[in-house]
Amino acid sequence: MSKAEMSKPSRRVPQQERGERRVAGLLEAAAAVIAEVGYEASTMTAIADRAGASIGAVYQYFPNKEAVVHALRMQYGDEMEERWKPLTRDAAKLTVKHLVDRIFEVLVDFMQSRPAYIPMLSAPKTFKRDPAARNRLREHFAALYREKRPDLTPEAAFRIANVSFQVIKAMNPLYAEAQEQEREELVEEFKLVLTSYLTTRLRA
Repeated sequence: MSKAEMSKPSRRVPQQERGERRVAGLLEAAAAVIAEVGYEASTMTAIADRAGASIGAVYQYFPNKEAVVHALRMQYGDEMEERWKPLTRDAAKLTVKHLVDRIFEVLVDFMQSRPAYIPMLSAPKTFKRDPAARNRLREHFAALYREKRPDLTPEAAFRIANVSFQVIKAMNPLYAEAQEQEREELVEEFKLVLTSYLTTRLRA
């Protein structure tokens, strides 16, 4: 290393970037704890221990466990939004059955890759997501449905998307309560419900 290179100051990581990495690490630790012991049994101390951080560092970013879960829900909502987006591009060339298969494939794959998701369903929803953020996924679905049926008005497409979301969300608590071997059959039942509904609504 040259003398000039040695004289250069080491790169300082901006405080905001360090903070973002710290929060990401805390949320990852929280997800691991919740996946293992459930929402009720998880504690801020356990999250701090899993993250290798002091309890004070956890409270610096999150005032309580509910705030941690809210942040995880926000993160998961953003991740789900990214997973749904490719469906919009493919919708026009898929049959309704294949479209529904893909929808539930995305959902089930997400729940399996994020094992904290199901235990978090029992957590109280003390925070509400911004309405614009909540509607983004519905708007993606509405766009998807207009790809399938171009004569749909934006209002009709959004209404169908809203109903579809309620069908999909209705599966979550039942899926959480079901035994592992029952979940596949449960998914098939909800596929049947949504396929029947969309077959009627997306028929030209």
